[in-house]
Amino acid sequence: MRFSYLLALPLLFAAPAHAWGPIGHRITGAIADENLSGVARANVQLLLGATDLAEAATWPDDMKSDPAEFWQKKASPWHYVTVRESNAYKASDAPAEGDAMTALVRFTATLRNPHASLDDKRLALRFIVHIIGDLHQPLHAGGGGDRGGNDFKISWFGRPTNLHAVWDSAMIEQRSLSYSELAGWLTRSITPQQVIEWNDRNPSDWIAESIALRRTIYPADPAISWEYAYQHRVELDDRLKRAGIRIAAYLNGIFEQSANAETSRK
Repeated sequence: MRFSYLLALPLLFAAPAHAWGPIGHRITGAIADENLSGVARANVQLLLGATDLAEAATWPDDMKSDPAEFWQKKASPWHYVTVRESNAYKASDAPAEGDAMTALVRFTATLRNPHASLDDKRLALRFIVHIIGDLHQPLHAGGGGDRGGNDFKISWFGRPTNLHAVWDSAMIEQRSLSYSELAGWLTRSITPQQVIEWNDRNPSDWIAESIALRRTIYPADPAISWEYAYQHRVELDDRLKRAGIRIAAYLNGIFEQSANAETSRK
């Protein structure tokens, strides 16, 4: 089994690095789907039709291939934050072009706006699902010194890569599971108490967790393989599970608030 995995490694490293690879984002979306309230589920279906959150979660990365200026320039900074001096994100940390936090605030306002167009709301929903996943990847709350681990060069099972790519995809794909298989395993391991504890809709808290974890995952030896994956698997799974629960919690809050506002207007 190890031999077949190593044969697949060149394909892995040919892919560009995103915040969580497609499998990771689909996992967070699938976990979120299982935890939506009835109101939120109905609103998601009204906006996305047959598309579930697992599929929607990868869309902002999929669109990076679109040559339009919106995707190549404007939306590019919306996948990460940079916190240079502390454990807490501050509004002053956002650059002029914006970041994941400023985008999340803007898209949340769009989704709550009863006068926003359906197309704008669909765009907002897909980005919200994606950004919440991004903010749970520890290297997407970077310190500004190495482009979120992209410039931290390592070897993974003897192949040259970088730490960001290992956390985005390599450790997830090492399991040789489909996104639905791994999402199912992780969903079944989430306890009711954890759902209650992780029902945190404050993005600053998610970022603080990611920063704390990010500071512990840089290896002293740049040649990593099975031992590194074993040491950090629980942390990786924890971030995926929390992201899924919080995507659902965040959407539940948006759509329940919108429903209450609509009721009060009648």
